[in-house]
Amino acid sequence: MLLTRLAAVMAEAGDGQARLDRIVTLIATSMNTEVCSIYLRRGERVLELCATEGLKREAVHRARLQVGQGLVGLIARRADPINTAEAQSEPGFQYLPETGEEIYHAFMGVPIQRLGEVLGVLVVQNRDSRSYTDDELHGLEVVAMVLAEMTELGAFLGDDAEMAGSHVRPFFARGVSAQEGAAGGVVHLHAPRVSVANPVAEDVGVERLRLSEAMAALRGEVDDMVSADLVGHAGEHRDVLEAYRMFAHDKGWMRRMTASVESGLAAEVAVEREQTAVRAKLSRVADPYLRERLHDLDDLANRLLRHLAGEGPGAEIPTDAVLVARAIGPGELLDYGKRLKGVVLEDGSIGSHAAIVARALAIPLVVQAGRITAEARNGDPILVDGDLGQVHLRPEETVSTAFLEKLDMRAQAQEVYEALRDRPATTRDGETLSLQMNAGLLTDLPSLEGSGADGVGLYRTELQFLIRATVPMRDQQAALYDRVMTSAKGRRVVFRTLDIGSDKVLAYMKRQDEPNPALGWRAIRISLDRPNILKMQTQSLLRGAGGRPLALMFPMIAQATEFFDAKAMVEEQLERHVRVGRPAPERLEIGAMLETPSLAFAPDAFFQAADFISIGGNDLKQFFFAADRENERVRRRYDALNASYLTFIRMIVQRCEEHGTPLCYCGEDAGRPLEALALAAMGVRSLSMRPASIGPVKRLLRESDLVSARATIKSGIARGEVNLREALMDWARAEAIADLV
Repeated sequence: MLLTRLAAVMAEAGDGQARLDRIVTLIATSMNTEVCSIYLRRGERVLELCATEGLKREAVHRARLQVGQGLVGLIARRADPINTAEAQSEPGFQYLPETGEEIYHAFMGVPIQRLGEVLGVLVVQNRDSRSYTDDELHGLEVVAMVLAEMTELGAFLGDDAEMAGSHVRPFFARGVSAQEGAAGGVVHLHAPRVSVANPVAEDVGVERLRLSEAMAALRGEVDDMVSADLVGHAGEHRDVLEAYRMFAHDKGWMRRMTASVESGLAAEVAVEREQTAVRAKLSRVADPYLRERLHDLDDLANRLLRHLAGEGPGAEIPTDAVLVARAIGPGELLDYGKRLKGVVLEDGSIGSHAAIVARALAIPLVVQAGRITAEARNGDPILVDGDLGQVHLRPEETVSTAFLEKLDMRAQAQEVYEALRDRPATTRDGETLSLQMNAGLLTDLPSLEGSGADGVGLYRTELQFLIRATVPMRDQQAALYDRVMTSAKGRRVVFRTLDIGSDKVLAYMKRQDEPNPALGWRAIRISLDRPNILKMQTQSLLRGAGGRPLALMFPMIAQATEFFDAKAMVEEQLERHVRVGRPAPERLEIGAMLETPSLAFAPDAFFQAADFISIGGNDLKQFFFAADRENERVRRRYDALNASYLTFIRMIVQRCEEHGTPLCYCGEDAGRPLEALALAAMGVRSLSMRPASIGPVKRLLRESDLVSARATIKSGIARGEVNLREALMDWARAEAIADLV
């Protein structure tokens, strides 16, 4: 009866405040309580009394509590109800004098929440000491779910700015740049929230049937997906998928949602109510396995909601879509592909699998954008600044205008880069550099010609392992390497052997519990301890080369013996390859990635044996400065233009020059014009970067004099400057090329 009356109130005319006032009166009357109050969230930390029946009316919009303050604040912080006969004896009790609530003893409050996001608190109170029944608590929670839906729909909006809903105002998120670039478009939620026009069931029988049909469709979809994926597979992967199917067929899940529908909720709200309850429970579970199951349940609930909305699998996405998600795997991001204008993640890191794929697809990516999934709605206008790590949701006109000007400037610059595409990266003093591109997907290779890159300085072979549910077989790997080399059209491609471990964990590989995985069992260490991995990949590379020149390098070499051991394994496989009648590569180059400071001090024999060396700048820099690049507290504490780091790079260059060992610098710094210039001034003559960076770097190099830049660096070091960034910027301004940096 109460839900039916609530539906009638929602249908009545009036502003948001009038609707709130009628709702609290209705709840107090229906539940026979002397007080009913609604507190709504204002920003991150404040709860405001927005309507009350029983407390002093003049306290509305004046009485405020911090999240965690008083019983109301505790409910908001914990997302759990409080039911007590003596509120004043409860730990944390704090009353607001302006409300006059000190005369009330019995207290029951529940969070107004949707999918784990607390939007406010609903409270009832009585003068007499009494314990509210479980049925009353359940009823109040159901009403709170309806209020949450109404809040999301803007049912309480009014002319007063204080009553403005959170999903119509502009929202700004400052995150972390994981892929440069800028894009504007509309939000496409990876796990969209389905809007519910009426959260109250008009016809319980109809809602029950809708839920049943949607569940049947979901179970059929999951059965088909699992059955297709299980063909020929077994082991741990099969167990995980079967557990996923078991969740979909769980009778308790369906029974609880059906009970919510029968209590008067629309089918979508019933699904979200169960999803919210499960999230609240599992988010507090310490067991990592059980916490991981939360993702399965979330995914199933979201799929069920899409079936209720009539979307089903494979729904269309807008042409100017910007993907917004809490987190996303590399395979899921690849499914979207280059249809996306940008990606914004609430979690994630610059070294995540999704970030690697986003870079490969040249899609602007911002990670750690707080509250973006709670604020965003499908179709909302959104601007993504991947350079600054900023996101503007529902931006004001002035922000949009400034952003469009930035995009226009980018487009003009791109025309200049196009004109330089076929010209060499030759500096004013006659030094020519080789600018190469990083890649990891077959879809990257068209950028090889379009960007003007001389070749592929780093091909990350692990991506095809990361995006698959099972290890790719030898023939599958060989076929991919063949297509990569064919697409390169004779340009040199350097394949990095499998670089897994640390943050790159394969779905079918048991995760190692290590206190510091970045310094643990990873990359070449895994390949040497599990030699069959390197042997199989070497066999695949040799087959894929098909007699063409082949260049491969080993990641994370820390000492010369690791390189010698790995090189011996490759040479052994080459002999075996030729022995069975297959063509040997026209030329085989075996190199190493210098990512640890220790390798720079390796014996001369290492530099003589290596056909080439590639500096893995991202890892080398974090090890050099002892600062984890995944830790936002320290990531900004190091800089490639630090005097010590540039001096170290110069030392590496000199050791390679002594032995005639070709040297390349791979990493983010190679693609930043000022950093690239400094590296070139230190003697690096080959740089490998993402395709989009080649144009800006080439443009600056062609306008620069390396002798002059090197002199600026040397004089800065002689003066004892810790960082050369400002000195180089002053030099660039004097050279009239500062606008190219």
